[in-house]
Amino acid sequence: MIPLAPVVVIAIGNPSRGDDALGPQLLGQLEAWLASTGRLEEVDLVEDFQLQIEHAMDLQDRRLALFIDAGTGTPAPYAFGEIAPNADFGHTTHAISPAAVLHVFRETLGGEPPPSFVLCVRGDAFELGTGLSETATGHLEQALIKARYLLEHPDPAIWRAASTGIASIH
Repeated sequence: MIPLAPVVVIAIGNPSRGDDALGPQLLGQLEAWLASTGRLEEVDLVEDFQLQIEHAMDLQDRRLALFIDAGTGTPAPYAFGEIAPNADFGHTTHAISPAAVLHVFRETLGGEPPPSFVLCVRGDAFELGTGLSETATGHLEQALIKARYLLEHPDPAIWRAASTGIASIH
């Protein structure tokens, strides 16, 4: 069995919905950067349209987890911070929050999830069939700098010190 990378990055968003593509776009840029530096094996990259309870399995045997998404009302250019398990499920288990994924991990696997953080990039235009807005493109560039720094320093204490506070993900 191939060992899992110590860090998992889970990016969520719909590439066909304007600024909702920020998560997948950032993940793609991180993948290219990791490949160019020979560090791709240090990080597992996961992309999906929305979080599901099954994403709790992606957290198994990890030292750190980073969730990336676009957010409306997020301070520009992004918010970054640690999250804790929280059973904030709505009437369905579709499109749950990162904190709910951590809660599912705790409840189903009987242990604590790895230290987990959210990088929420400010988005403003989420119309179907549009590309990233010019503003979101600028936010993406700044979020890439932050994400690269985090992955260069895979230590929960360093990530906590780099926190800007978190905002809700749309």
